[in-house]
Amino acid sequence: MDSSLVCDENSERSNTDIGCSTPGGDSLDYSRTISEVSTYSEPSISDEPLPLPMTWPDSKLVGRASPILTKLRMEQHVDLVDEKPRNGDMANSELEMMKEKFSKLLLGEDMSGSGKGVCSAVAISNAITNLYATVFGHCYKLEPLPPEKKSMWRREMDCLLSVCDYIVELYPSFQNLPDGTALEVMASRPRSDIYVNLPALGKLDSMLLEILDSFQNTEFWYVDEGKQSSIACTSRSFRQVIHRDDEKWWLPVPCVPASGLPERSRKELQHKRECANQIHKAAMAINSAILAEMEVPESYLAALPKSGRSSVGDSIYRRVSTPDKFCPDYLLDCLDITSEHEALDIADCVEAAMYVWRRKASMNNSKSSWDMVKDLMADGDKNHMLASRAESLLLCLKHRYPELSQTTLDTSKIQCNKDVGQAILESYSRVLESLAFNIVAWIDDVLFIDGSVKRR
Repeated sequence: MDSSLVCDENSERSNTDIGCSTPGGDSLDYSRTISEVSTYSEPSISDEPLPLPMTWPDSKLVGRASPILTKLRMEQHVDLVDEKPRNGDMANSELEMMKEKFSKLLLGEDMSGSGKGVCSAVAISNAITNLYATVFGHCYKLEPLPPEKKSMWRREMDCLLSVCDYIVELYPSFQNLPDGTALEVMASRPRSDIYVNLPALGKLDSMLLEILDSFQNTEFWYVDEGKQSSIACTSRSFRQVIHRDDEKWWLPVPCVPASGLPERSRKELQHKRECANQIHKAAMAINSAILAEMEVPESYLAALPKSGRSSVGDSIYRRVSTPDKFCPDYLLDCLDITSEHEALDIADCVEAAMYVWRRKASMNNSKSSWDMVKDLMADGDKNHMLASRAESLLLCLKHRYPELSQTTLDTSKIQCNKDVGQAILESYSRVLESLAFNIVAWIDDVLFIDGSVKRR
């Protein structure tokens, strides 16, 4: 007897800041806080729950040939794809492509050569973002990355990240001369933020690609939205399909057998979702830390409103300034935010008010009147309190809406940043955060469909 097959869709998604899908309501339980050989390539056949890793497993990474990082065993990607021997035309084509990209980086994306291009930090940040969009921009399914795209990602990221091999800091050291004399010299080593974060991001990158590689011969599949109606009419093996009610009608819809996924497959999906979720949090944490280290642009400070109250509005200000205990979660519940655009507007306003109150709290007044001093002390304490509460409200807002786009301040920091090392770490962590978020969303889609089938 032919068994019926069911396909459904998950809840509405919204785009991230670089055009990536986001999960439905079931996948918003993790926070927006940013990688070792896993067991994905060999699925477990046991029916017992799969334990979550307590630590990051060891990655199949090899060191890049570098005068500094190689000595410190700083790991980097290895291309795991077996490529066929390239003929001379392909090699020349790739060489010309790399020359073009290298020239654009040197020119700061100003092809006129007049020196009006962006700085090196912004150029390399844009290059990493554009590479991510080229490789992953059309990935909407849980399936291995095509070999040519994986090779492109490995090769070009290795080239872009090689800049970090020459970003160093100097420290005093001693050199022993042949006659036994100890001479104090300045030695170089990788900058501390790069030495700590770049290997971690490389491991996260490898783990995400490994998760995608593990989705071979799966017990679920995808159907293009436009083809569902014709398939349903010509085959009794498909039931009626619930079409997407959002604008992304072109996205493929996951399908599962009529009886749902086997318990073993569902447990493996949940395990991979949890791993991708942890990678997302790790990448988000690195990204947030890098952004916090960047200087606030003067242009942003100059555009701040004169008062924090005018920035957040009377409704939020009354709740933030209350002498009672402040609860940011309760305040967000009262705001009844209905869209990502509304959440981003509130985040921008709260962040601007936070810097206004911080600036007022740090201002000094030269007047010596004791009454004025007491008033200033009271105002300073109040501004400190308001700034602290605004910061906790902003963090809570980002945790509740992990798909939230970058705020105006974050965008300004990236555009005005001139530190190449920070630019590389920020953009690399941001694209990995986006990829991890999408993998969680795609797994949630399949689990949602499977749950709907089994509830019938």
